[in-house]
Amino acid sequence: MIYYVYLIISKKLNKYRSYVGYTNNINKRILLHNSSKGAKFTRGNKWKLIYVKKYYEKSTAMQEEYKLKKNYSLRNKIKNEYINK
Repeated sequence: MIYYVYLIISKKLNKYRSYVGYTNNINKRILLHNSSKGAKFTRGNKWKLIYVKKYYEKSTAMQEEYKLKKNYSLRNKIKNEYINK
């Protein structure tokens, strides 16, 4: 099975918020986030997928998700690249 680590952003009051997660169905997961049925943090906002990476093992995807969640400099770099396009 294929797993994805992803980064989504939402803009609220001229400030961008980001969320990192992993899933085995990226399209369904984004729909859940945007219909307020995803993670509690993401409810009530419209989210845009800006980063996704594929993994073939769940444990590897979970480890990489954890690293990206904790690495704020990398998250901000990805976010700024998207915003400054």
